[in-house]
Amino acid sequence: MNRKVKKSIKYILVGGAFLALFYFLPIPMVILLLCGIWDVSRNRGLDAGVLRQYFLRNGIGTWLASPINILMDILSLPYINKGVYDLEDLPADYQKEIRGLLTKADEVRLVDLIDKKTEGLPRAMYFFKWYGKNIEAAIDIPEFHQEYKFIRTIGVSVFRERESTSRHFGPFRPSLRVLYCLNDNVGEQAFIKVGPVEHHWKDKKLFIFDDTLLHQSFNETDDPRLVLFVDIIRPSYVPFVFDLAVSVIRVIFKGINGVFYKNWKLVNN
Repeated sequence: MNRKVKKSIKYILVGGAFLALFYFLPIPMVILLLCGIWDVSRNRGLDAGVLRQYFLRNGIGTWLASPINILMDILSLPYINKGVYDLEDLPADYQKEIRGLLTKADEVRLVDLIDKKTEGLPRAMYFFKWYGKNIEAAIDIPEFHQEYKFIRTIGVSVFRERESTSRHFGPFRPSLRVLYCLNDNVGEQAFIKVGPVEHHWKDKKLFIFDDTLLHQSFNETDDPRLVLFVDIIRPSYVPFVFDLAVSVIRVIFKGINGVFYKNWKLVNN
């Protein structure tokens, strides 16, 4: 059975399952559909391909979480979800904490330490902290295990040469993703794309965005690309709600966080 036929069968099965749910649970499913339509419409450059990916492919988890994610958007007001951020868009105390972390990553030459630990792996993730919980790691950087006010995840994403992801959505929105390129010299073809926005690491090392938007990372160069991978709770007047949401995610996915990074090798020794 070829790949195209397998995909067609998958679409039919997924579509049939949701039609059955609409039949037996019409009101909840209509609400879920409306939430999904609102949620996916946030993606710039919306077209049939994005809709198909959101409702039938790897965006289904994001669709199922859309009512909660929309609630997160409401509770974060008056801090409107910008989708893509500059550091200066965040409150001053957020900026200070993030800058401190980035400075430490540069001071300890994290790129050299992680590069040695992930040598030979096409795509790898190395975590020091995940959704608020410290992760035991062979690379000992005490500052990465301290209690932060806003930072909840600290890791490093490694792409070897000619490695890229497929387009995908992150599932949950109590946090924002902060990425910082650790390489000093990175080629023009190492970049991340969020909708129509292309951010090239050569031009600017820091990128902050809402990862529930459709995005894709590329390293079409002949050198490794290492990026500090950080999650921060979203700015809000009720930060305890977002902190609770992050803690719930950590508890639910405890021991199976590989489900988020199934195409990466998780390395911590």
